Amino acid sequence: MSLTKRSVETLIDLVEIKLSCIEVFDREDSRELAALEAARRELQALVPIRRKREAAPVAEEPQPPTA
Repeated sequence: MSLTKRSVETLIDLVEIKLSCIEVFDREDSRELAALEAARRELQALVPIRRKREAAPVAEEPQPPTA
């Protein structure tokens, strides 16, 4: 089975969302955190050059000519 780059990036996003929400209270949570981190590393290895999603650049206002 093969995954497209877009699918892998979507999975990475989902794992990162889950990682940002997880709160570790016990060993089970700690194991889940470790499993998610390992999954993220494995997925990132499938797509080595991942573009960061950044906000679109804001156009700068034209500067008046300096004399």
